[in-house]
Amino acid sequence: MPLVRRKKPAEAEKNSGSDSGNRNEKSEEGEEEENGKKRRLHKKNEKSKAKKAKEKGKWSCVDSCCWLIGCICTIWWLLLFLYNAMPASFPQYVTEAITGPLPDPPGVKLRKEGLTAKHPVVFVPGIVTGGLELWEGHPCADGLFRKRLWGGTFGEVYKRPLCWVEHMSLDNETGLDPPGIRVRPVTGLVAADYFAPGYFVWAVLIANLARIGYEEKNMYMAAYDWRISFQNTEVRDQTLSQIKSKIELMVATGGGKKAVIVPHSMGVLYFLHFMKWVEAPAPMGGGGGPDWCSKHIKAVMNIGGPFLGVPKAVAGLFSAEAKDVAAARAIAPGFLDNDMFRRQTLQHVMKMSRTWDSTMSMIPKGGETIWGDLDWSPEEGHVPIKRRQINNGTKLARQDETGSLGSQLKSAYFGRIISFGKDVAEAKSSEIGRTDFRDAIKGRNFANNTCRDVWTEYHDMGIEGIRAVAEHKVYTAGSVLDLLQFVAPKMMARGSAHFSYGIAENLDDPKYKHYKYWSNPLETRLPNAPGMEIFSMYGVGIPTERAYVYELSSSAECYIPFQIDTSADSREDEESCLKDGVYTVEGDETVPALSAGFMCAKGWRGKTRFNPSGIRTYIREYDHSPPANLLEGRGTQSGAHVDIMGNFALIEDILRVATGATGEDLGGDQVYSDIFKWSEKINLHL
Repeated sequence: MPLVRRKKPAEAEKNSGSDSGNRNEKSEEGEEEENGKKRRLHKKNEKSKAKKAKEKGKWSCVDSCCWLIGCICTIWWLLLFLYNAMPASFPQYVTEAITGPLPDPPGVKLRKEGLTAKHPVVFVPGIVTGGLELWEGHPCADGLFRKRLWGGTFGEVYKRPLCWVEHMSLDNETGLDPPGIRVRPVTGLVAADYFAPGYFVWAVLIANLARIGYEEKNMYMAAYDWRISFQNTEVRDQTLSQIKSKIELMVATGGGKKAVIVPHSMGVLYFLHFMKWVEAPAPMGGGGGPDWCSKHIKAVMNIGGPFLGVPKAVAGLFSAEAKDVAAARAIAPGFLDNDMFRRQTLQHVMKMSRTWDSTMSMIPKGGETIWGDLDWSPEEGHVPIKRRQINNGTKLARQDETGSLGSQLKSAYFGRIISFGKDVAEAKSSEIGRTDFRDAIKGRNFANNTCRDVWTEYHDMGIEGIRAVAEHKVYTAGSVLDLLQFVAPKMMARGSAHFSYGIAENLDDPKYKHYKYWSNPLETRLPNAPGMEIFSMYGVGIPTERAYVYELSSSAECYIPFQIDTSADSREDEESCLKDGVYTVEGDETVPALSAGFMCAKGWRGKTRFNPSGIRTYIREYDHSPPANLLEGRGTQSGAHVDIMGNFALIEDILRVATGATGEDLGGDQVYSDIFKWSEKINLHL
């Protein structure tokens, strides 16, 4: 058995104290270490908080954008809430408090006079104002069957912009549907009553017609696909046949009362084409015979009609811009060239719009005979007219503070539709040295891939071809056709098969039986309908694009090589027509008065070779008056190209003719501009 040694009490105490001391020391060391960790963690947390606070104090660009968008949305929803909460009569109350009692709408006024619906009315919308919807598309357009791609909210533009551009474009070879895509016009009055929510086109006129008894049985919206050529609307959709059948039905069911046709903008040219098509024998025409129009049409009341084309169409096809786009580009350089989505916006617009054959219907017609040459134009001597508001608020007087227009002739050469440089636009023709671009050798543009995101026909011209265009320096209405042929040969090859821009020497020539001449009033005759009336109704008093000063883009190899020179200005001269690179004349902001009024003022006035049956023609100009206040909306006296559709005077004229009045009953011509004087300057064989 092993021996066990026992410790003495003193020794045991000693050992016990030693162990206790060791434990105490270890405990103190652990506490210190733990406290150190806590202190370090606390310091770390403090630093982290300080860093976060510092970062929180910084204000980034993204924060600013989010804050701005939030403020705008909040204010918008607040205003919308207040607008919906206020009584419906409040805006009218405020307006009347400022301007005095408002006149009755034309429909109410005529109903009080006892006038009611009589003649059926047909509306013919213009370019871009009619809705388009998808019937077949590519996979990127899933879920959009029969949804509007054009008109309405335009939501798909923002959700899938490239897909939208793809489906809104036509085939660059045929001018018809691309493979696997079908976009068709919306039908019914809703096709063009509103272009977008709150932005009326035909809605105000329709509402006033309804007040005197009209409804869908005696009103018809002749909707068509405004992108394609006029004859192709019949080839693809049989739209012209539908218009013919609808008019015949409305006349037959309306007791034989002839129809009143109301075309707007490009719809004026479309219906001019229709009147020749309906008479022509099948298969090219509708087979209605030479007296169809005489039997079925009482009057054609053209609103803002670009009968002779618009210079704005040249700028749009040449550089995908016009006055407003050029001004936006000057305010925000680079935004339209390479926007926030890193897509070259204007190139997409150009590539898409150059597939729309209808745009070529509005290239200026008549060449230098109508629009002028390097040294002459019908509007020469025109200066902007200063205006003053008359106290009664119903009319605008024109005032030239220093005398007659004839005493203030200016040297603006309006015949030079495109000039490269302000010095060229203002120089005498003998001082302009030009080189001919037509024989310039085109070559591929070898710009790098980052510059070639969107192909346009300019990429096939090469830098030498681009320079040749700029070195030609100046283009008139005659030479712009050659210019467009040079820069956009595919587009013009299609367009020349459907439209013509000359002046007929002999209208008996069999070639003028072809449909390409039918929308040009200078190359076709009006129908044999002596009882029919034609009105030219348009706004005046707004500066309207007539000629452009261009420059060669600094990044010609990457982007559209030509752009309006917004630095070309004459602000020091209040009477100059040049502003931001654009020369302006009298008109409705889109169509110059010369184009809208010449045919009714001279070309068709009386019996002429263009109007052999002597159809009576009238000019009804509406002097522009802006709205008195914001609550008045777009105004009831506007002369602007689209806003004129809400002009009470114009609507009343249409309603009176629809209820049986004639042009003489309206008072004949109503003219504010110098359209008759300008027309007399044009040496056209009649």
